[in-house]
Amino acid sequence: MSIKKRLILSNIGMILIPIISFFLLEIALGYLLFVVFQGNPQGAEMKWFIGLRFVAMAFILVVTNGILTYVVSKSIISPLQKLSIAAKKVGNGDLDSPLKSEKRDELGELTNTFDAMRIKLKDAKAAREKYEQNRQELIASISHDLKTPLTSIKGYIKGIQDGVANTPEKLDKYLNIISKTANDMDALIDELFLYSRLDLQQISFHFEKVDLYAFFSDFIDELAFHLEKEQGSATLIANKNEAYIVEADRDKLKRVITNITQNSMKYMDKDNKKIQVQLFSEANEVIVEINDNGSGIKQEDLPFIFESFYRTDASRNSSTGGSGLGLSIVKQIMEKHGGSAWAESMLGEGTSIYLKLKKVI
Repeated sequence: MSIKKRLILSNIGMILIPIISFFLLEIALGYLLFVVFQGNPQGAEMKWFIGLRFVAMAFILVVTNGILTYVVSKSIISPLQKLSIAAKKVGNGDLDSPLKSEKRDELGELTNTFDAMRIKLKDAKAAREKYEQNRQELIASISHDLKTPLTSIKGYIKGIQDGVANTPEKLDKYLNIISKTANDMDALIDELFLYSRLDLQQISFHFEKVDLYAFFSDFIDELAFHLEKEQGSATLIANKNEAYIVEADRDKLKRVITNITQNSMKYMDKDNKKIQVQLFSEANEVIVEINDNGSGIKQEDLPFIFESFYRTDASRNSSTGGSGLGLSIVKQIMEKHGGSAWAESMLGEGTSIYLKLKKVI
């Protein structure tokens, strides 16, 4: 019952209850004085009756008013006191004390709204703490990933300065290593820059209709050319009669596929390297499966491979290298497309990365 209805009923009760009570009490007093005790209506008993009526009327009014006021005020003040205590707890940083109300009035609604706000504040606090933790990990990871190649470059430059590279062959080797390491650093900085711009939503997307069959046909031809040098192969499997038209940013989508295939090639441990892309056309979406025959991923690592700087390598100095941002960038770009990305893997057999995109109908 709403507070407004409660107050109206209380006011009505303050009028009706005294009238009914006074009427019943007058009948009872009259019966006792003039029937039971056979009093004289014209004598002193009448004065007693009138006096008792007045006292009874005042008593009934005071008691009725007091009881109704207490009950109504308690139903309002009690929830307000609980809200006040809860507000003080929230103000002191305690966001773990729930406050629920089963009442269907304004205060019950206010109480539940306050508790919903507490939950949102708690979630925001957890998100802020997670963000701060990620920020610290980001700084530590950037520092590590930049310091390692810099140390290598400085070492080789020092070797050249000290005359260690005392033959043209050694000098050429040192310079090639320095050049490769500098290129790796440039790629790392490029990924860091892209990741930060995606995270800050500073990259614009230019969506257009893209035929994924034609898109992957060109991509697979280029990828197969590179894999053939390593006795590998790249194939595309799709039903030519199906429609694979999606709305996507062509350049960003290519970055997604490049990141996935580059990641796959890092962990190829078979002599005959294989990458297979398969397209599935469903009612409202197209699913892309990119499968490799690499070393696979442990099941406990699978839920985290799309997180920033996550590597399945036990050591950060793994020979595979990489920024640890490739799949995180994939996830962010796919989310900007309104799609999603996930992975399945069998250790020792290979990994499949799945991409889901909305189909243009």
